[in-house]
Amino acid sequence: MHDVTPRLAGVTVLVTGASRGIGAAVATRVAELGASVIRIARSDMPPLPGAIDRRADLADSRERDAVLRHVTANHGVPDVVINSAGGFILASLEDTTDALLREQLAINLEAVFAVARHFLPPMRARGRGTHIIIGSVADARPFAGNAAYAASKYGVRGLHEVLCEEFRGSGVRCCLISPGPTNTAAWDPVDPDHHDGFTPRAEMLRPADVADAVIYALTAAPHVHVESIRLGPA
Repeated sequence: MHDVTPRLAGVTVLVTGASRGIGAAVATRVAELGASVIRIARSDMPPLPGAIDRRADLADSRERDAVLRHVTANHGVPDVVINSAGGFILASLEDTTDALLREQLAINLEAVFAVARHFLPPMRARGRGTHIIIGSVADARPFAGNAAYAASKYGVRGLHEVLCEEFRGSGVRCCLISPGPTNTAAWDPVDPDHHDGFTPRAEMLRPADVADAVIYALTAAPHVHVESIRLGPA
């Protein structure tokens, strides 16, 4: 008789930035595999049967602290945390105001840092857990017009590499997944199909492609630590 138990049955997964794009695709995929899903986003989330949803802007420290405390108090420490919330802007150095820089750092770096700081120490005390960050190709490859975005994503990669060292051997696995251009609503203001040098949307990755990479890292054998995955359009 074949085992038909879903691969993530009995696993609680927290997904941030779950209202659209990659975060929404990841939340749907882990739910399909049997996980209990907690979703956090600042905007309305698409229907997902059984999901526990909390509205919060993770770039706002007060909202962030409140929602993280609520999750822990009411649902305990998740087995898996997927840090997917993020923002994306294109602006040259001279057009990047202090406000734009702070906006990118707040959601792409500070929020990720705070979520990791909240959940990873109790995961280590428990002796198990998985922390996955959705990064970007821009965390290792420079692009013109990416000053603030790249600064935040390079910072996230540095944070991830430190987490790998601090939690190595603790039972907590940390993975950074860095996709190339992915066809999400973040590209709507840019209209890449009509700008030279940009990947046409039809040739971009799909959010489901990134979700598949998340599942690969998440379901690796317990003795395997998938520290980073980079993927891009063929």
